[in-house]
Amino acid sequence: MKLGMARGEVYLRVSAILVLVLTACLVAFDTQTKAVLFTIEKKATYKDLDALKILVYVTSAAAGYNLLQLCKHLTWSRRNFKGSYMYMAWICFLLDQIAVYIIFAANTATLGASVLAITGSQAFQWLKVCNKFTRFCIQIGGAHLCGYAASILMALISTISAYKVFRMYSPKWFLRLKST
Repeated sequence: MKLGMARGEVYLRVSAILVLVLTACLVAFDTQTKAVLFTIEKKATYKDLDALKILVYVTSAAAGYNLLQLCKHLTWSRRNFKGSYMYMAWICFLLDQIAVYIIFAANTATLGASVLAITGSQAFQWLKVCNKFTRFCIQIGGAHLCGYAASILMALISTISAYKVFRMYSPKWFLRLKST
């Protein structure tokens, strides 16, 4: 069971890295140019919307974090660290929780900004951008799907981290470590 869970965590982390990198690439390399007037062209990129820039940075950082966790897992699986395992388990659990919440928040903030790009706002006199840049908006929508898939994968990783932490405590006594 222990080896299967470790293997499952590695597979989930590798999958999360791939989906996070895919999300960052879909957003960062998405550009579309349209002719507004006869000679004036407008180019839509991720830099036009601050939420998209933040999404690229956050997903890249989360992919790097998962890569570091994979390296930690590979180096620690070969050694036997009993004394500091509890502290490392708590740190990894808290960092996994923070990563999940930040990825989900960045995706949700970007989704809100993208909905405004689709629908526009009469009160603020914002135009519907996706009527002109349809391919750009479709690709950003695909990036949103990948971002939420990465959030789900990272939530599963976080449940494994929670199991690693709370299996060390006694089920009969509140916040007491199991006797060895």
